[in-house]
Amino acid sequence: MGVKAMMSLWVEIIFIFMHSQILIMRKILFPCLYLIFMFPAMLFSQKIEKQDQVRGSVTPERYWWDLLHYNIEVQPNIALKSISGKNTIRYKVLQEYQQMQIDLQAPMQILRISQDGKKLNYTRKFGAYFIDLVKKQSPGEVNELQIDFSGTPPEASNPPWDGGFVWQKDKNNKDFIANANQLLGSSSWLPSKDHPYDEPDQGMDMIISAPEDLMAVSNGRLLEVNRQDGKKMTFHWKVVNPINGYGININIADYQHFSETYQGEKGSLDCDYYVLPYHVEKARAHFKQVPKMLEAFEHWFGPYPFYEDGYKLVEAPYLGMEHQSSVTYGNGYQNGYLGSDLSNTGNGLKFDFIIIHESGHEWFANSLTNDDVADMWIHEGFTTYSEVLYLDYHFGTQAGNEYLIGYRDRTLNLAPVTGNYGLNQRGSNDMYIKGAAMIHTLRQVIDNDEKFRTILRELNKEFYHQTLSSAELEAFLINRTGLELQGFFDQYLRGIKIPSVRIKIKKGKLYYRFKHTVSNFRIPVKFIINGEDVWLQPDKKWKTYALTASNASVSIDENFYIQTERKK
Repeated sequence: MGVKAMMSLWVEIIFIFMHSQILIMRKILFPCLYLIFMFPAMLFSQKIEKQDQVRGSVTPERYWWDLLHYNIEVQPNIALKSISGKNTIRYKVLQEYQQMQIDLQAPMQILRISQDGKKLNYTRKFGAYFIDLVKKQSPGEVNELQIDFSGTPPEASNPPWDGGFVWQKDKNNKDFIANANQLLGSSSWLPSKDHPYDEPDQGMDMIISAPEDLMAVSNGRLLEVNRQDGKKMTFHWKVVNPINGYGININIADYQHFSETYQGEKGSLDCDYYVLPYHVEKARAHFKQVPKMLEAFEHWFGPYPFYEDGYKLVEAPYLGMEHQSSVTYGNGYQNGYLGSDLSNTGNGLKFDFIIIHESGHEWFANSLTNDDVADMWIHEGFTTYSEVLYLDYHFGTQAGNEYLIGYRDRTLNLAPVTGNYGLNQRGSNDMYIKGAAMIHTLRQVIDNDEKFRTILRELNKEFYHQTLSSAELEAFLINRTGLELQGFFDQYLRGIKIPSVRIKIKKGKLYYRFKHTVSNFRIPVKFIINGEDVWLQPDKKWKTYALTASNASVSIDENFYIQTERKK
């Protein structure tokens, strides 16, 4: 997504304020009353943590089976803003176990679960259904489970940030429907294995029912369109690659379709566009940025990851989101982020933020996916940096650098960019620009753009269509760069302090040292001394560098996300 959930910023600020007030009460005022009043809250927080563990951890009921394929049939009831359908889940048995966890959040409900035609019993706990399997689950077998469901999915009031379904009308008073559920998860509307560590290896079939005067668009390629009884049509879409759950998408509208073919690194890539009828001509002109995006990102990251499923932009009744091979778009056919430049440099108006950012997620989020939402910085940090690389490729390195440095001022550093593992908890919103600033700093340390590009391409090749942890990614980068980077990652990902270099000039010498850094933070830093680049290796202790002039001008290259403190 783009700059998500500004409200989350206020939540972080309010949390810090409330936390400080609680500490005052506990330590200074009336500790006994504090305990009396807080005890029920403690019990509640434990319940919430247990619920988060069921949702966010790889439970025994998830671990024993490997998800292979979803076959989803959905029938929306537009008048009631509800849906019904079934999901047939194909899976491979990894080890013997007789209970399976499937996720579906209230108010959605499972109507029936069956295997081999036999109805199965289940119990519900929080947002999970624990299914008692009758058939013996033998390792190596491939089995299927059919789940019938219905209900009223959450309606998004501020999509895509709060998530859910959007039921709107277009300017011609025709239905304009879509879903976006990155933070809520696929289980907000679909019975699924709602944890990012496991994706359907063999893809997905999606069959959507829609009124005969509308078109339903989903991920992958359109296989067939059939007429149902009455005034309904069904649209059958197929994905052959693995797909993350939150990237599964439904769009229903009075779409007009046009297409083009991009000649990329793996051959011909079909690019399809679905827009409202009164935006066709505007879209034809504006979407010329798509081939430019593909050219830039294939240069930096390697081939587009889903040639078999194609690429498409689909107009949506909200800003946009990175649905795999079906990127949704609602930025008003204008450059910038809703027409504004997030960097305040002018460079943010050289491209459409949603086309570039959300398409960047095809590499980072959809092909290379975090295996725990605590590591969502992998998605958002690298994709935010893709904006910099797009500018670099088409407008020059200086344009990309200026954009990053201007955008970087939005970082708050109130909480780490990584969240708590196993609890379905993401880190702070700094994961976007602070993650990008960290990557940009690493690029400066490598000091070789061809090597940096090779590493990015190797990263996408190594983890192509896979899930991974931050620890795995960090180990990969440490190995490929040959640098001591563990402290570097600890500093930017798991801490909140911006590293700084304290400097002072005395008697013809530059004194310098690191401050506000973790103990093993160790990277070379490019100083600008009298207009010349000088690489120095600061440490916790003071070091010196002989200056050629007593009135030397000393600064740090501003492409490093490092502050400078001057001491007289």
